[in-house]
Amino acid sequence: MSLPENLVTPCQTTYRSVGLGVYAVVVRYCTMPLEKVAMIANSSLVSSGKNQLGQAWKIATKEGLLAPYRTVGPASITAWFLQYSVMGFVFQTVDAALSVSLGTQRMPYGDQLMEPPSQNSSFGVATACKAILAPITAGTIESVVSNRAETQRFWGLGKSAAIERQLGWSALGRACGPAFVANSARNAVMSTTSFVATPLLFLHAFPQEHKSHSSLFWFGLSVNIFAGNVVAITQQSLWGRVLNYVEEGGGRNANYRAIIGEAYRKEGLSAFFTPPKWFARVLMNAPIQGTLPWFYNDVLPLGEPAALKLAGRAYGYVSS
Repeated sequence: MSLPENLVTPCQTTYRSVGLGVYAVVVRYCTMPLEKVAMIANSSLVSSGKNQLGQAWKIATKEGLLAPYRTVGPASITAWFLQYSVMGFVFQTVDAALSVSLGTQRMPYGDQLMEPPSQNSSFGVATACKAILAPITAGTIESVVSNRAETQRFWGLGKSAAIERQLGWSALGRACGPAFVANSARNAVMSTTSFVATPLLFLHAFPQEHKSHSSLFWFGLSVNIFAGNVVAITQQSLWGRVLNYVEEGGGRNANYRAIIGEAYRKEGLSAFFTPPKWFARVLMNAPIQGTLPWFYNDVLPLGEPAALKLAGRAYGYVSS
């Protein structure tokens, strides 16, 4: 039995979101040492002098090569899944809602990226508003489900719990975690890169004769590395410095103005961007976020017909 028309879009959204979550858990766990190095490299634990990556690697592995994996708890596994599944779900939902309310087309998906761009497509004010609001919303909600787990991986489970007790925040504050503003800003940038910039640029600016699944893979990585992460590294660095500030004295509230001012006075712009910081961020982020447009638009569509068919059978069984 086929699905009713009004259930097709919700089922597609759910399938794509769950797929993103599973993909994220596998990739993020496998690359956990790179994430730990990037977290430390983009904090005040590492000076802006020479061999920043070497300094970060020594700190990350001072308790053994497997030490980064021991910072991964159930909250991190859950957060990785929710981080990307919720990000995908929220983005698709907001994209659909704003497309209807603003009278614009939805973001291109799957085989649409391989087709020539429509002659009547345009980038008006409504499209621009949607391209800004959708990833900001997705990035903020993504941080709600992921930032606390990220701070646990940064500090370690025991230290993180002690700092939370010292801060004495409300349930909502504990759920969001310290450095939430910097985290959500970074996630908004990366959501824009994966779900807006990469598909739109590939559809409209990439030479039609060179479009292929492999070119989408490499194009997505390039946009992630040389555009998204160039901006996101500033927020990643701020996030790490905020956590270093918060942990002093066992736990204190962040003062963004003081943190940014002190970092700039001591190190200038190098406090937030240096080639090693950027490279460390790329090592951590590119394997998952850089390949996300390819996985989302090339791999997930392969299983979508079967998923919808299975959903149709389930619907027929329930409705019979």
